[in-house]
Amino acid sequence: MKRKNVITIVISLLVFIVVIWYFSSSTDGDAETLTTKVQRGEFVIDVTTTGELEARSSEKIVGPNPMELRNARIWQYRIEDIVPNGTVVDSGDWVATLDRSDLENKIKDQELEVEKFQTQFTKTQLDTTMTLRSARDELVNLEFTLEDKKIVVDQSIYEPPATQRQVKLDLEKTQRTYNQTLKNYSLKLEKAKADMKEVKANLAKAQRKLDEFNKLKSEFVIKAPKAGMVNYKRGYDGKKQGVGAQISAWDNVVATLPNLSAMNSKTYINEIDISKVAVGQKAEIEVDAFPGKQFSGEVFEVANMGEQLPNSNAKVFEVIIHINEFDSILRPSMTTKNRIITNTIADALYLPIECVHIDDTVSFVYKNSEKQQVITGESNDNEIIIKAGLKNNEEVYLVAPQEAVKWKMVFLPDDVVAKYKTKKDSVKAVKPEKKDGMIKIKGPDGKVMMVDPSQMKKGKHSGNKRGKRPAKNR
Repeated sequence: MKRKNVITIVISLLVFIVVIWYFSSSTDGDAETLTTKVQRGEFVIDVTTTGELEARSSEKIVGPNPMELRNARIWQYRIEDIVPNGTVVDSGDWVATLDRSDLENKIKDQELEVEKFQTQFTKTQLDTTMTLRSARDELVNLEFTLEDKKIVVDQSIYEPPATQRQVKLDLEKTQRTYNQTLKNYSLKLEKAKADMKEVKANLAKAQRKLDEFNKLKSEFVIKAPKAGMVNYKRGYDGKKQGVGAQISAWDNVVATLPNLSAMNSKTYINEIDISKVAVGQKAEIEVDAFPGKQFSGEVFEVANMGEQLPNSNAKVFEVIIHINEFDSILRPSMTTKNRIITNTIADALYLPIECVHIDDTVSFVYKNSEKQQVITGESNDNEIIIKAGLKNNEEVYLVAPQEAVKWKMVFLPDDVVAKYKTKKDSVKAVKPEKKDGMIKIKGPDGKVMMVDPSQMKKGKHSGNKRGKRPAKNR
């Protein structure tokens, strides 16, 4: 039994080794045979990014009047209940109910304030009534006293002069008291009117504020201004504001009713690629929810300032793409794949970008048991232009073969490399012919110009091969 077990184990190990060798050798073989051909044709340079659909325009569903909220000293409120996002509503339909707890507390406080002023009004009214009634009674009594004094004066004609003088003084004194009391009554009447006007104004002000609060309370039930599809508003953190979200009195938009007949795709381009994107460039838009369905578009707006997205260190720029077509399947917040065409070269040689390798500063490809130097041009996400070093339909390796480490590098001629290098601006004389003391030279753009020879001696306009600065700058 032990011998059979040993034999079984040995056979299993041999089979395992053979399987490993087979698959590793087949993989190496495949790697060596992964080749592709150089292609010629139209080369499209693009920037691909994901985005999100949004309506080009929308009707805002707003909460209570911001001015009335500030008068009530309510700075924010919470969404207590709202229809599901994407609900189709008609004009006047209920959309949301906002939390009214703060406002209800203020209404109760204001009701107490109104009741206090109502009591004060009644009290002032009673006080002024009693005060004025007492003053009127005093005037009536003085009238009787004054009449009595007049009778005494009339009866004193038979009295001695001193007595007559005494009763006349009493009459004058009573008359003066009556006149003063009459004036005091007029002043008390004016004061009573002023007091009543004040408490009445305070009561009216408190009542008006209470009426405003009650009216404001009805605005906490939000209804649709017109027919459409409810789309939740996004907060500063990018999250949709549903039940429990806080709404500011300064920005009282609860939700929106997007116009689905005209849609945009909002996307963000990283700072490396933003220089390639410009307004007016064509774009192709695909909606992730409907694979294979493609729409055309055009870049409408490119942000001048970058921003940092949440949970990311990369700087990005917002780009708005107008979608040209209308389709009822398009809905806000759907994810899109946007391909912005930044440039199109009508005729170019190109390869998959994986074929090109770099050794120090030399770009090369693997082909025919050698490393062929190439001059590369612009690229897109998948392919790169070959300016020199390869011909159409030449076959190159996608993956470096195992023996490629022994292959020699085949360099391009110096004149070919120099042709594609960036040349420094230089100015050369066309002919040493002079006209009116000026010499004719050719600029870097090929245009002929006339310059002063004396300026060339100073280093200006001369083709200084050593790259020296003009004399006056040294």
